[in-house]
Amino acid sequence: MPNSERSVYVLLLAAACGLLLFLPFVTTFNDFLTTGVMNAGWTGPIQALAVPEARMVVAFLGLFGVKAGADGAHLEVFQGAHSGQVLFISWNCIGWQSLVLLLISFLPGLRGGYPLESRLQVILIGVLGTVIVNLVRMSGVALLLVWWGYEPAILFHDYGGTLMIAGWLFAFWAFIHRWILPEPVDQHALVSGS
Repeated sequence: MPNSERSVYVLLLAAACGLLLFLPFVTTFNDFLTTGVMNAGWTGPIQALAVPEARMVVAFLGLFGVKAGADGAHLEVFQGAHSGQVLFISWNCIGWQSLVLLLISFLPGLRGGYPLESRLQVILIGVLGTVIVNLVRMSGVALLLVWWGYEPAILFHDYGGTLMIAGWLFAFWAFIHRWILPEPVDQHALVSGS
């Protein structure tokens, strides 16, 4: 296993262990941070991203036959035992933390002599995949609310979503190292071989 591949897995494993170890604290801190930032009015452009994400979650729910609607960043479910429930997608729920973890994983993951084209493919697949996983995560919260109620939805929101993102990042890098990134070019071997 090349050094860059090993480094990215070590980083992801350390991040996943740290998140799981401190998850109750992180969840509590996230709630506190969300409330504080929203009360201060600092959400701005990040909160604006919640509006199209809410619409995309409605489309995802439609794939499961769940009727829902979005009004700004508010999402309302129109069916099931928990009909009429309104979910608010705040700036802290849109998945920016998973994008930060992805960007951090690029540092060891893209280190080496990889061609620019391969690096750009990795970045594009990573960002698009992370956005999709976050939409699935938010849709999962809404589906759990519809099918089983508030408590399972909150439990998944606070804990399951973190595990989902960690699983995505491991799967992403396994796919990338298997199919996208070629063996890095060893510049020293090229010089000594000529």
